Amino acid sequence: MKVCYYYQTFVGLNKIISHSKDITNIIISSIHFDKDSNGDKKIYLNDNDPNDKMFNQLWEQTKELSSKGITITCMVGGAGGAYNNLFSDFDTYFPLLVNMIISKPWIQGIDLDIEESVKLEDIKMLINKITSTFGDDFIITMAPVSSSLETDNPGMGGFVYKDLYNSEEGKYINWFNTQCYYSYSFETFDKIVKNGYPPSKIVMGMESGQFTDDSFVNEIKKIKETYQDIGGVYDWEYLDAPPNKNDPSEWATLMSNL
Repeated sequence: MKVCYYYQTFVGLNKIISHSKDITNIIISSIHFDKDSNGDKKIYLNDNDPNDKMFNQLWEQTKELSSKGITITCMVGGAGGAYNNLFSDFDTYFPLLVNMIISKPWIQGIDLDIEESVKLEDIKMLINKITSTFGDDFIITMAPVSSSLETDNPGMGGFVYKDLYNSEEGKYINWFNTQCYYSYSFETFDKIVKNGYPPSKIVMGMESGQFTDDSFVNEIKKIKETYQDIGGVYDWEYLDAPPNKNDPSEWATLMSNL
């Protein structure tokens, strides 16, 4: 079972480094594309150049964790967008992403968090381009809200995930980091599986502030009783992961013990 953190507020990962056996994945967030004040097209990590010295600790620590067997990926998109800019000038923006990843070879994949309306054909093109550039072993994940997998209605991206999953490009999606923020339950997981998605492809995502021992731990236990091959769990985000706000790494221990 994967135990994953999204990591956007870069507070340092020393605590997780001390017991890295409890975590499997860190998803660095988030990559965007836009013009700078001079009108030049750039890639951004949050609001800054990914190579800015402010990120030195981030890259050093994730490189160290990668050497300990933890999978490091980068999330593209999220609430701040990214995809309309990317597709508006793909030949300029995509190479910026490629160059960033090549410069940090411990990055092993990309998480596509699409929260703006896009064309399904553009997403298929992007998946094919990522695969042809980095190879079949490069990880591609997606981050739909849970309702987009429970039903076959269009999600936040304006397309139907089932159409993508059943397409030729669907075979390249390693798993779904599913945003179960307001429906973290066995029922949600069960609906997703019964709608045609393998349990091993579903990583159940929670927000830190919604966690309680009873609801979250017990729901994961219930899921595992029926679906032993659940893909895993994640928390948004490492900064304030429960149950100990002074040590966000404790969440990984709690979940890995399940």
